[in-house]
Amino acid sequence: MFGNVWRWAGEIRRTERNIGVDAYRITGELRQLIEDCNFWQANTTYISDEIAARFSHRLVFIHPFPNGNGRLSRMPADLLLINLGEGRFSWGRTSLVDPNETRNRYIAALQAADQHDYGPLIKFVRL
Repeated sequence: MFGNVWRWAGEIRRTERNIGVDAYRITGELRQLIEDCNFWQANTTYISDEIAARFSHRLVFIHPFPNGNGRLSRMPADLLLINLGEGRFSWGRTSLVDPNETRNRYIAALQAADQHDYGPLIKFVRL
């Protein structure tokens, strides 16, 4: 199962990308994300779905790895929901007819969240 994994898998990226924070900021941003998430939970700042959606969005925004950041961000968001006593997100899987359409809606929802509008992302993750 793990025989054909990329050589860089699991290593924080060291190069700049057109998306994500500067490479030197990744570890600090990850630490801050975890601290923020702990605060949101402890202070019930947001409902569980919004906590997990914001966590996933920030992890994608930080973009710690060269590839696979969206896939990576969905797993801990689902684990976070389970830990909060909620069901996992569907991540827009109501229609599997056109996966490109689902991906485009996901990216549009992330871009809205980039502008601090989390409504489309929260709606998307429960479709």
